[in-house]
Amino acid sequence: MCAGAGENALVSRRLFVALIPPRAVLDQLAEAIAPLRADLPTVRWTRPETWHLTLAFLGAVEPEAIEALVDRLDRVAGRQDPIELAVAGAGRFGDQVLWAGISVSGDRESVRRLADSVRAAARRSGVEVESRPYRGHITLARGTSAIDLRPLVERLRRFIGSPWTAAELYLVESQLGAGPGRTARYETRERWPLRQRDLTDS
Repeated sequence: MCAGAGENALVSRRLFVALIPPRAVLDQLAEAIAPLRADLPTVRWTRPETWHLTLAFLGAVEPEAIEALVDRLDRVAGRQDPIELAVAGAGRFGDQVLWAGISVSGDRESVRRLADSVRAAARRSGVEVESRPYRGHITLARGTSAIDLRPLVERLRRFIGSPWTAAELYLVESQLGAGPGRTARYETRERWPLRQRDLTDS
């Protein structure tokens, strides 16, 4: 059962599914962007404790869909081996979003396939999700048309973080306006270990 399901059981929840890097990886990325924060304090920088790799944004999920969603995500996690990742490079979505990229060791399509499986699980649970091609990233900042994000992308282009293993799948609730400065607060509602590879499979 989803953690906290007994609280406000009849209220829809704004949810997303993600992989979350370990603290050491987040600290390393935070150190890399610290000079950028100092140079452009007017950009709306996201907080390191909220950084994650979204697999699917689900929006407002009705209570009757959450139980089915949890069951299906449990099955998705059970079929997925842990994934070796690293934060690497950067990019932007127009003038609105600055993001850090993700490098995948081994099977480069593994994250995309996991995201596709998560989206399929959501749809089968009655949750509408976007269908555009998946692009794994960690959102670092949100700008405006008055701020050119291209120099920030260039300064982060050569960044490569330490490798890490994504070994858990997270279902997270986004509570708008509940964080510092009326930012969103993220709260893990459920988490599942990814399948541990059996040595007999190799």
